Amino acid sequence: MTPSVRQLAWIVARDVNRTVGGGMASMELLRRSFEARRWVDAQTHGLFVAVSRLTPGTNILAYCAAVGWRLRGWRGTLAALAAASVPASLVISGLAATLVRLDRYPAVRVALSAGMFIAAALVLSSAWNLLKPYARAGRARFALMISAAAGVLYALDLTPVRILLICAVVGALMPERRSVATGRRGDTRETART
Repeated sequence: MTPSVRQLAWIVARDVNRTVGGGMASMELLRRSFEARRWVDAQTHGLFVAVSRLTPGTNILAYCAAVGWRLRGWRGTLAALAAASVPASLVISGLAATLVRLDRYPAVRVALSAGMFIAAALVLSSAWNLLKPYARAGRARFALMISAAAGVLYALDLTPVRILLICAVVGALMPERRSVATGRRGDTRETART
């Protein structure tokens, strides 16, 4: 059974825009709705989730694009993407407009400042947890290099996507290392000589 474009858009709009907790919660609601109507089976759902996790950008939009394409082609893709994004965009626009008006009050400014401080503390805590094993293992120089590189990237205002692209280019240009003992490419383990 294939739904009409209107049915598909309604189900996507209903399930994506009523969840809290990110794209995975929305995907689970969509899976239940689609399986109940026999539009998508569990195996196809799993494929769509895997592909959506690999694509850059918002996972739920990639999932909706895949489902829309599978069920109704281009029209389904456009309808599913619009149903998933337009209602949320309207809510965010309304909240932003409200926040701009509430920003005049000192209590709201204090609350926003506290929220930003907490968010910054959480990011720095996560960064420390990533660097801690290197600092404790006597590789403080390596941890310092990582911190310096992060600072430079922040100062250059590079986005995560640009950083990933730079890393991909650097990785592609790096020569492959061959193991002396095995002669295999990419295997950098050395075997003990007896």
